[in-house]
Amino acid sequence: MAHTVSSKKKLLSRIRKIKGQASAVEKSLENESDCQLILQQVAAIKGAINGLMKEVLEGHLREHLGAKEISEQQRNEEIEQIISIIKSYLK
Repeated sequence: MAHTVSSKKKLLSRIRKIKGQASAVEKSLENESDCQLILQQVAAIKGAINGLMKEVLEGHLREHLGAKEISEQQRNEEIEQIISIIKSYLK
């Protein structure tokens, strides 16, 4: 998975940001903060997760499905795997 290796620093930065946001939600819940603040934090986490998914998915599609050296059968298998992952993500 060279696309995740080449973007490793950027992806890890995104994950660390998400971890920080999740910690902030936990603290808000522990402190019984206003629900609007908690909702706003949850929305920010969702946006960050969506950004991470987009980044990894785009790299995967470009590197794996865009590869000229893979067979039609391999490409179809990759497509089915990605469709399954996207369906699971969108549940």
